[in-house]
Amino acid sequence: MQRREILKFSIAGFTLAAMPLLAYDTKDSKDSYIIIKNAKIFDGINILQDTQDILIKNAHIEKVGINLTIPHDSLIIDAKGKFAMPGLIDCHWHVLFAAGNPSMIFNAPDSGLLYANAVKEAERTVLRGFTTVRDMAGSVFGLQKAIDSHIFKGPKIFPSGSFISQTSGHGDFGAIYDKPRRFHGNENILESIGAFRVADGISEVLTATREQLKKGATQIKIGAGGGVVSDFDPLDSTQYLIDEMKAVVSAANDWGTYVCAHVYNDKGIHRCLDAGIKSIEHGQLASEDSIKRMADNNVWLSLQAFEYNKFWQKPLNTKGDILNAKWRKVLEWAVKHKCPYAFGTDAIFNPTIASGQNYYLTMFADILGNLDTLRMATSGNAKLVELCGERNPYKQHKIGRIIPNAWADILLIDGNPIQNVHVLEEYENNFKCIIKNGEIIKNIL
Repeated sequence: MQRREILKFSIAGFTLAAMPLLAYDTKDSKDSYIIIKNAKIFDGINILQDTQDILIKNAHIEKVGINLTIPHDSLIIDAKGKFAMPGLIDCHWHVLFAAGNPSMIFNAPDSGLLYANAVKEAERTVLRGFTTVRDMAGSVFGLQKAIDSHIFKGPKIFPSGSFISQTSGHGDFGAIYDKPRRFHGNENILESIGAFRVADGISEVLTATREQLKKGATQIKIGAGGGVVSDFDPLDSTQYLIDEMKAVVSAANDWGTYVCAHVYNDKGIHRCLDAGIKSIEHGQLASEDSIKRMADNNVWLSLQAFEYNKFWQKPLNTKGDILNAKWRKVLEWAVKHKCPYAFGTDAIFNPTIASGQNYYLTMFADILGNLDTLRMATSGNAKLVELCGERNPYKQHKIGRIIPNAWADILLIDGNPIQNVHVLEEYENNFKCIIKNGEIIKNIL
């Protein structure tokens, strides 16, 4: 259930109405209940004994147990022994760009079409069972508010806002002949839609960081090394000076949150660690020594299964060939040295690639096994998205668990992914019921 309040304030005698303040799970005149009976429950960490019940009150889980009392007027769902687990979490998703295509953005940017595609992809994302995502570049604040206001269906979004990049870095998508803004140039295309922000020097990176926090960013993302889809920065390049990085970290810390960095190579990773960055996005070219140092500093490895497969049969360009399958050894080192690791996809510019979101997750089972893959995609990823502390817009309840006072994000699955993780890939047939924040998104039981 949801309560909306309109914040009004007066300026020079005029009354202005701001955006609705969203307050989840507040007590309306009548609480609503859903009870899931007879489910085989994986709670995000453990497999519970026997079949049990889950009582949902409004948007959160009220109780988990055997033969729970059913409140009056409850909606009853009989799982009949089906597998219940928390909703999946993707820690490196692009709400705007997952289903977009480059021509829509670079040749003749049409933000209306871009956002229309994003709305449909958000709906497809939650129907794949991903009830929470950490968005890693884009002005998705309006989409987040629309989903949270029940205007359309989609996952909970932890937005980074604009990816902050140096000139010539992974976020500099201007033409080679474009002047930098400091030299009287203009914003590049992706800056103009709020996806990236080019900033150089301590003063500019501070402004860029504070701009994202002002908009509602839950964490800050910077570019610390070369990228695949950007034109001017080789993958072995290191981006941002240590003092620039420290300035971003300091500004984020002042707001009680953290900084994550796009980087593949060792030099960039070590600079990030020196600066106090808490999450390395990618890291496929890291050495074992780098992973060990990340573990020693409790820095997250946010990893993606970059590997040519049935959904991703060729690279966007040959620049990324060197990354193919490198994630496997890096993940093995993370497990060996107990470095905290998280799963993400980083699908961009192609709805077919995005539709493989579940498949990319199951690839991790090759290294982790089925049970630890499910733990990573639920309670494990939840630890990373909740690292933003007070900036967490969903802090009322726990994410990634089926326990009392957790968000009611629940999948009912035909088949047992602990026995056969590949049942997650056939989500259209196997996901019989999807509940997010206590709302039934899909139910074909």
